[in-house]
Amino acid sequence: MARIRVTWVKSTINRPERQARTIRALGLHKLNHTVEHDDTPQIRGMVAAVDHLVTWSVIED
Repeated sequence: MARIRVTWVKSTINRPERQARTIRALGLHKLNHTVEHDDTPQIRGMVAAVDHLVTWSVIED
């Protein structure tokens, strides 16, 4: 299964609380932190909700 790499690049200050919770749910703890997840529709939806705060790429195996 493909994986998705997500990096938090923009602060959640002055953003809705829901976006901050989504960042935390993705496992990101501080700016420039990178995590990898399985490429599922749920993860894609979370990334789409905070697309303006993160960068992401798909990692093929």
